[in-house]
Amino acid sequence: MMLQQFFKEFKTNLRLAWPVMLGMLGHTLVQFVDNIMVGRLGTTELAAISLGNSFVFIAMSVGIGFSTAITPLVAESDSVKKASASQNVLVEGLRLCTILGVFLFLAVFMAKPLLYKMGQDALVVELAFPYLNWVAVSLIPLVIFQALKQFSDGMSLTKYSMYATLLANVVNIAINYFLIFGIWIFPKWGVTGAAVGTLASRVVMLIFMFLLLTKDSKTNGFIRGLFPFRYNRREFRQIIQLGFPSSLQMFFEVSFFTFAIWVCGFLSKNAQAANQIALNLSSMTFMVALGLSVAATIRVGNQKGLGAFRELKRIALSVFLLTLLIDIVFALVFILGNAAFPWLYLDPSTGADTYAVAELAASLLFIAAFFQIFDGAQVVALGSLRGLQDVRIPTWITFFAYGLIGVPLVLYLSIKADLGAQGVWIGLCLGLVVSSLLLYLRFRYLSNKLIRIHV
Repeated sequence: MMLQQFFKEFKTNLRLAWPVMLGMLGHTLVQFVDNIMVGRLGTTELAAISLGNSFVFIAMSVGIGFSTAITPLVAESDSVKKASASQNVLVEGLRLCTILGVFLFLAVFMAKPLLYKMGQDALVVELAFPYLNWVAVSLIPLVIFQALKQFSDGMSLTKYSMYATLLANVVNIAINYFLIFGIWIFPKWGVTGAAVGTLASRVVMLIFMFLLLTKDSKTNGFIRGLFPFRYNRREFRQIIQLGFPSSLQMFFEVSFFTFAIWVCGFLSKNAQAANQIALNLSSMTFMVALGLSVAATIRVGNQKGLGAFRELKRIALSVFLLTLLIDIVFALVFILGNAAFPWLYLDPSTGADTYAVAELAASLLFIAAFFQIFDGAQVVALGSLRGLQDVRIPTWITFFAYGLIGVPLVLYLSIKADLGAQGVWIGLCLGLVVSSLLLYLRFRYLSNKLIRIHV
């Protein structure tokens, strides 16, 4: 295929993806703002929110993973104008995500005592404990929001989640400002103030998303059709069948990165703070690839519903190419700015550790420059496969790449080879290399097979 055949799809890919990018970036900006504001308090406080979020991220991966099943199902039914099927998927998606949100909150809340048994710095654990209380509650509105977001994405209305998350960031910044530092009549809650801001922003995000879908002429009928909550067995089983493997995929990936946080915490408080800086920055650039992944899911799902498998493959490959080009640009930015970026989070006046953290974070960002190219490739491959509703084999691929390859490499390079936090990030990068290669080959195999069968 000529490159021009891919280039002409870039506009449509970006039209679908950019609101998702900004919306997902909004989620990460909540953490970015928390990190910047809390980082002004000191490296111990920064390490504390890193440790607290490590538990929350695992729980989030389960809820968000299940919700991703909604998008391809809605995209496929919307392409052939089956409104009743889309309605049933929305109802069952909301039912499942509400149950999951409550369950995940309880799971994180009850797991808090594990913080004391993980070999982490005692002062970091003490600060992380109250932070985790509030952020755990925020899982309930966040996971319910995900059901509405995935439905909206499946309907090709990707802008609404962007609007909701941008509003959430405004709320988060305002509350953080007053409660972290104790401005005006408000108490100085420090790390806990950041958690309260996160909870409030996620409640606002959910309410605003619901209102947007209620007002839109394309979706208001679906929102009115939510009540009474009728049980739709077929769609519920479809969401479970697609969502459970997708949830495991995300769980394996997030657990891999969470494991890296714990290893850095075991190494030292400074390693954990530096890791948090590198992880937060790379997470923001990753949101661009994640947005393109959603575009791949929507477009592949649409073409699957229409039975246009040659177009399906061409469109998916155009997303791969676009993601690669964008991530190469990000890699150059990380390489050129690796020494400057850590100072966005750090205040030199907070202690001598600050300079050591900044130097270590700069070295991790250099590794992250290469790591994000493969991170982008694997998430777009997963999005394309999700559009094909192929989730079981990709789940095993992610388990193999992260659990059997990445985790041993992280441990060996960081501890046995004495590379410290740099060894952790090299191990992360190598796990992503394996995952991206195998997932891409899986998509090539399936798309070529579909073309052969339907020639």
